Amino acid sequence: MRAPVDNKEKEIALTKLEMKGVSRRSFIKYCTAAAAWFGLNYYCGNMFVEAATAAVQKKPVIWLQGQGCTGCSCSLLSSINPGVGEVLLDHISMRFNTTIMSSAGEVSAKILEDTLKEGDYLLVVEGSIPTADPRFCMVEGKYFEELLREVSDNAVAVIAAGTCAAYGGIPKAGITGAKGVSEIIDKPVVNIPGCPFNPNWLVGTLLYYLNFNELPALDSEGRPAAYFGNHFVHDTCPRVGYFEKGLFLEDWNNPDTVDWCLLKKGCKRPVTHSDCNRVWFNDGANSCIRAGSPCAGCVQPEFYKDLSPLYASPLAPGEPELVGVTAEQRTVDLPSAALGAGIVAAPIIVNKVAELMKKRKEEVKDGK
Repeated sequence: MRAPVDNKEKEIALTKLEMKGVSRRSFIKYCTAAAAWFGLNYYCGNMFVEAATAAVQKKPVIWLQGQGCTGCSCSLLSSINPGVGEVLLDHISMRFNTTIMSSAGEVSAKILEDTLKEGDYLLVVEGSIPTADPRFCMVEGKYFEELLREVSDNAVAVIAAGTCAAYGGIPKAGITGAKGVSEIIDKPVVNIPGCPFNPNWLVGTLLYYLNFNELPALDSEGRPAAYFGNHFVHDTCPRVGYFEKGLFLEDWNNPDTVDWCLLKKGCKRPVTHSDCNRVWFNDGANSCIRAGSPCAGCVQPEFYKDLSPLYASPLAPGEPELVGVTAEQRTVDLPSAALGAGIVAAPIIVNKVAELMKKRKEEVKDGK
């Protein structure tokens, strides 16, 4: 459990809320009312306040980059709600990230060394790990695989950001013997795949860990179930009606069929699990399919090697059969459901409410 928040930290957090237009009186009244609504004693409202103010206890983060294009870092920097400034300054302490840190050389190496000695940090890995020859990727004068093993030893949690880090990604199709983080280190890894990932997926996972001090519920591929295991791209595709009618686009230049199903043009949505069509990229600006592009299946472990070429159908010609979502994959605990529904609006309160609600239901079930 997280250590109690002292009065100074609570004061800082409440001041931040006031700056965003939420008065202290209204905030505390809301917390108390929420506790009562869930059948808890009124003093449990303080627990809600504790959950919100605990966010000021910033966790150190080390961000390592292996074989990749830095597209996932760019995706995080494009986060709008919450903005990257709020994430980096209010919620975490980004100690080491070669893309955004101003220091370099011996100074940055010293920062990494000191953070490793402190321990109690989160490790985020971007890019795959070459295994055919360690010289394919070197960071801070060390083979990347060697550095990854060293840094992961004292990490409290490890997140593989992007498909390259999660499963090997595009480099896996090459000659470097690229592998994902979970294939290299012997500890739990949260996979946030995508080429690049939606920043909401990473930010939401980070905030979940900071609030609960534990990893979220994961699907069978090690991905947060709130974003992946409980969503099937095919179910929410804006072109699914044409698929059901058997109308498939075959000529990009035919204006009469421009909105038809893109299956024959390489769309991988029948084998892809994510909420891309529910929570669009760039703060709700668009998604791949809605922009007219076939889904590349970039969040799947098979991407890119086993889902290429991009513009060829992943299924046999004729009547395609869809790969369904198992009952287990559609099951998610209450905190994860709250995470997926409300992470942008009020992640701390929503998640804590879900946690308390689950605990209360268990107590009622046990007759307490």
